[in-house]
Amino acid sequence: PPPPPHCQIKSNKDKETKVFYSITGQGADTPPVGVFTIERETGWLEVTKPLDREEINRYILFSHAVSANGQRVEEPMEIIITVTDQNDNRPMFTKQVFVGYIEEGAKPGTSVMTVNATDADDAVNVDNGIIRYSILSQEPPHQMFTIDPEKGIISVIATGLDRESTPNYTLIIQAADQEGKGLTNTATAIIEVTDANDNPPIFDPTAYEGVVEENKVGVVVARLKVKDLDMQGSPAWRAVYHIKSGDQDNDFSITTDPKTNDGILRTAKGLDYEMKKRYELMVTVENEVPLTVSLPTSTASVLVIVTDVNEAPIFMPPVKRVQVSEDLPVGQEVTSYTAQDPDKDQRQKITGIITGAQALDRESAYALNSTYKAIVLAVDSGAPDATGTGTLLLVLQDVNDNGPMPEPRFFDICNRQPEEQTLTIVDKDLPPNTYPFQAALEYGSGTNWTVKVTGQDTLVLNLVKELEPGEYNIFLKLTDSQGKAQVTSVKAQVCECKGMAKNCERRARVVGGLGVPAILGILGGILALL
Repeated sequence: PPPPPHCQIKSNKDKETKVFYSITGQGADTPPVGVFTIERETGWLEVTKPLDREEINRYILFSHAVSANGQRVEEPMEIIITVTDQNDNRPMFTKQVFVGYIEEGAKPGTSVMTVNATDADDAVNVDNGIIRYSILSQEPPHQMFTIDPEKGIISVIATGLDRESTPNYTLIIQAADQEGKGLTNTATAIIEVTDANDNPPIFDPTAYEGVVEENKVGVVVARLKVKDLDMQGSPAWRAVYHIKSGDQDNDFSITTDPKTNDGILRTAKGLDYEMKKRYELMVTVENEVPLTVSLPTSTASVLVIVTDVNEAPIFMPPVKRVQVSEDLPVGQEVTSYTAQDPDKDQRQKITGIITGAQALDRESAYALNSTYKAIVLAVDSGAPDATGTGTLLLVLQDVNDNGPMPEPRFFDICNRQPEEQTLTIVDKDLPPNTYPFQAALEYGSGTNWTVKVTGQDTLVLNLVKELEPGEYNIFLKLTDSQGKAQVTSVKAQVCECKGMAKNCERRARVVGGLGVPAILGILGGILALL
């Protein structure tokens, strides 16, 4: 029900004349309209509805006094109505469920989280809006946490937080106004205990044995297993393995399987059964992050047995270089080439004698850079047999078996005021079996031509007589610095022209200008050569 009349407005002019009262302002004639009324003749101010301080905590009205004829008898008077608070609002938490995180092993006094509630009532003039916090219950009931009653800060109060035994706690938090003695409300605080690296990885089992064939690289020798009570997949759970002893030459590697956390031991190199038949490795394990407490490091032993396989013979050296004269007689021994079997138990040693089966030729198209290359095979008697290869390089030493020859062997020339012809001297041999060269004309060629060596490997031919047009053979004898001579026929097309030969007509005239004795001399020379 509305409250009784609040106060009475009274004019001191009411003794002189009849006074009528009225009010204006918020709550009277402006929204909310009608909350306040005044009795027209007595001036009693009344409240028609219950007031809510949380909606409007103060009203400002103006009272008016007029006579019966409507004349103002008083100036309007301001009336301020202040609504005092009643504790009619409970505290309200900003969340119904608060979630916080604390690392296991946290020390007492460590803050976890803050809960917060509000109260619409007055907390300035009265204590209706002053909130105090408390913990009604903890599950499990270990009494691990406390709460600041004024600030709502939840903190650790005891030691023994262990994620592996209790991963989370549920607290019922109460907020009460009037400094803890008034209306109440509750919310839930869930505290998740996060993982700390307080559990080391431990090998299970601690001894392993693996068998691997020699020479195999990257082969899995063993999978080492560990147990770790920390949170799976976290840095405190992920294992890191190290080979601490037994692997002085880094023959092995160990990595972590990201799914199973196993340590995968592999061969980093090909092992040699003949050098070492067994390895005894010591492996340790730790986590990606350091332990938060001092605990011993787990170790495991791994015995690696290397098994023998039949290995191919090995040539010593793998590439053998031999120098030999290119005029080596067919069937003569060139060199020997030895292959050794790395399988010591078989103790095999293979030696091959290499002889020349055909004539050697340094200038052959098969001799690249004066070298023949041969791949030599050696096959052992193992089961199964194995084949080794070696490379034999025969470097041929030059002999003077090629006479010098001119290039080109055909040219056109005018029969009047002819140009000199420059030819190149080609010798397939190597110095000193080449230049300096000598040149001479044979079989009567000197009658019409002259020759002169002008450079290290060039010569000049000159026509000294005017000849009938036609094709002439010039017999040119070239001799190298070691006396090796070669007679070569060079064809000259003599044209009816002057100076430089252009568009020379071919005429069927051979050996023009030579007499019968010269021709017979040429044939005799050819027969003598045969």
